Amino acid sequence: MDNSSDLLFINSTLTMKSTNASPLIKLSLISLTLGGFSIGMTEFLMMGILPDMSKAVNITIPEAGHLISIYALGVVIGAPLMVGITSNMPPKKVLIGLMLMVCVFNGLFGVAGNYPLLMATRFMAGLPHGAFFGIGAVVASKLAEPGREARAVSVMFAGLTVANIIGVPLGTYIGHHYSWRYSFGLIAVVALLAALAVKLWMPSIKSDSETSFLKSLNIFKHKELWLIIGISTIGTGGMFAWISYIAPLMTEVAGFNPNSMTIIMVVAGFGMAAGNFMGGRLADRFSPLTTTTLLLLSMVVTLFLTIGLVQFKPTAILMTFVTGAVGFGMIAPMQMLIVQQAKGAEMLASALLQATSNMANALGAFLGGLPIAAGFGYTSPEYVGAGLAFTGFLFCLLLIAAYKQRAKSMAMA
Repeated sequence: MDNSSDLLFINSTLTMKSTNASPLIKLSLISLTLGGFSIGMTEFLMMGILPDMSKAVNITIPEAGHLISIYALGVVIGAPLMVGITSNMPPKKVLIGLMLMVCVFNGLFGVAGNYPLLMATRFMAGLPHGAFFGIGAVVASKLAEPGREARAVSVMFAGLTVANIIGVPLGTYIGHHYSWRYSFGLIAVVALLAALAVKLWMPSIKSDSETSFLKSLNIFKHKELWLIIGISTIGTGGMFAWISYIAPLMTEVAGFNPNSMTIIMVVAGFGMAAGNFMGGRLADRFSPLTTTTLLLLSMVVTLFLTIGLVQFKPTAILMTFVTGAVGFGMIAPMQMLIVQQAKGAEMLASALLQATSNMANALGAFLGGLPIAAGFGYTSPEYVGAGLAFTGFLFCLLLIAAYKQRAKSMAMA
């Protein structure tokens, strides 16, 4: 089927009910889910194997935490860079190329022999992350029938939650009982399968080049966008300050056997999946900004509750689920919030959200590790996380005020 016939095929299916949707479109969304799964494992597996890796490579826990931060830095740099470089290329080819990058650099990370090489390959593995989700979200919305675009996009992001339910616990088990290197080899294999799935299942879609990449940068002229960047970069860092050091928190403070980390990561994964579902529904019922504001305030409360309840195993497990749910509940509302703000530059904005999210990852992991290194214990990152989440909440209040001022100005015009 050539490009024009593929496009006709897609357009003809857009009016179908979901129950009669084309198998090709369903498979296309599954290929994006598989890509999201491999990226989700890449991003979150490190949290579950942090103690095992620090011992195997003979580095400290905070030094191992820097491998989380350097990956996030790669995402931040890679998101706009990859979108800019590939803006006029067919999305299908770009998605395949990005998945091959995930495959190659995770494979190289798994065989790296020293800390500098680990840092370098981990950075490179982060480059395709934001661009894949940014481009994939636009592709998913184009494949969807009218009125169901957000659900199609959520299918792709479901790969992240499934990764935390299945992939991360499996990788944690392999890393603890065998070798962390095998875990990243597994990620490379999944990414290769995702690239193959995109090639076989996804129709060819022409690049949307109505707005050039340089013109799309005009979105940065609006102060509201910078407030959203602040919310995502700082506010969501609260979750990453928690999850970056969840392994020592649960083993050293809650008293779980290290062998239990696999089950604990499954609980966290189910919480994230539930939160992803909850966040989307809340954003539809209320608004993306209202939902984000409430969830950030909830994160502050949740992290303080974790500090008080983590000493007891049952409540430690409960708070693992709840914190994961609150943290991932912000994904869909934030995605909608930034895309609504960036009309005409949705692909860049979508990738930008991933970049800012991973700036939060880097910030949360780095700042959360500082009090540990200073000897304040493994609950200290929760104080840092609560401060970051509360700062994001304040940014939300500023954004609400900015929107009200804009509406007032328009009413007076």
